[in-house]
Amino acid sequence: MPESARRFLLLQGPHGPFFSQLGAMLRAAGCAVWRIGFNRGDEVFWHDKKSYIRFDAPIETWPSTFREVIARHAITDLVLYGDTRPIHAQAVAIAAAAGLRVHVFEEGYLRPYWISYERGGANGHSRLMHLDVAEMRAALARTQSDPNPAPAHWGDMREHVFYGALYHFFVMTMNRRYSHFRPHRDLSVLAEFRLYLRRLLLMPFHTGERWLEGRRIRQGGFPFHLVLLQLEHDASFRMHSPFSSMTEFIDLCVQGFAQGAPRHHHLVFKAHPLEDGRAGLRAAIQRAADRFGVIGRVHFLRGGKLAGLLAEARSAVTVNSTAAQQVLWRGLPLRAFGHAVYDKPEFVSTQPLGEFFTAPERPDSRAYRDYRQFLLETSQIPGGYYSSRGRRQLMRQIVDLMLAEEDPYDALSAGKAAPRQQLPLMK
Repeated sequence: MPESARRFLLLQGPHGPFFSQLGAMLRAAGCAVWRIGFNRGDEVFWHDKKSYIRFDAPIETWPSTFREVIARHAITDLVLYGDTRPIHAQAVAIAAAAGLRVHVFEEGYLRPYWISYERGGANGHSRLMHLDVAEMRAALARTQSDPNPAPAHWGDMREHVFYGALYHFFVMTMNRRYSHFRPHRDLSVLAEFRLYLRRLLLMPFHTGERWLEGRRIRQGGFPFHLVLLQLEHDASFRMHSPFSSMTEFIDLCVQGFAQGAPRHHHLVFKAHPLEDGRAGLRAAIQRAADRFGVIGRVHFLRGGKLAGLLAEARSAVTVNSTAAQQVLWRGLPLRAFGHAVYDKPEFVSTQPLGEFFTAPERPDSRAYRDYRQFLLETSQIPGGYYSSRGRRQLMRQIVDLMLAEEDPYDALSAGKAAPRQQLPLMK
């Protein structure tokens, strides 16, 4: 299909200007582009006002409104960030039934230098869930690329938090024309804004606190296992895990540690870099350590860089955090409990947790390196949503991938994948 016949409809995107810049690049390629916005934050960050469609109606009318929009504009392609929030899940189902291409953006499976771009679904809905390592190796046989080193830090965290706070400020103070808007999360917009603002203001204090606690762990001289915590309100945790709260997962980890870990081992819980305090993680960890008799052997670390911890950890446990990719890259044993794109039998343990802490099974590192290279040749695109440098890097490749007839996985298998840039972006 020629670019002039492609007609894109964008729904909600990452906080900030990425979707607006993506729309401009698609128009430069000759495509028609529209955007549906659901609140003032969506509207402010979309610069082409003539192509903006405001949705302000009871949420029960969304499916019929969406059908009417795609019919009226003869939409061929749907674009969205994340596929699990209710408005997106309904739109994906309708679009798929109508034969539209569905382009799904997400945070990178291999953070921080890459974002994820897939068609049809992401995370637990990704095609990766149904591809085995043998199929990936067969596709890679057509390429000559060398593996790339694992990045050690998140490059645009300040911009991420800044755009989140700004977005919620617009929704909180300028949302008069969107009287029916309701956030897809449980907290109110005001509460979300306060949490983002609080995090911005406390960043210097949290940095000092994190350094002190990290120093205690590094200088403690004890073997330790790492637990990678996630945001309790994140879609991957809510939609693709067996837990209803992070507290349930914390209790399971501490209980398994108490049952199986050698008495001189310790357990370190590392919070997600965007953890804002709403889940009360520190208190939950302290209660669990007290209940299972391991006080003094359990630690809580508020965010920070992961590489240094992994250099000294014995193993790691997670629900389905993408940070587990760094665990596997370093050849450490991993136990995961949720649906994840990396949950392959070659490199994720299925041991009972007590047994895992006693003698964790190591992953097949060669298999993981092939898996990782497959991702870098397909769904992982160098760049970022929040920093200007990251967005510039994304734009160099992403529109060509969206306009291609084959999705990235099929293109690699067919030998039609374009060479990928793998450049360090943010320092």
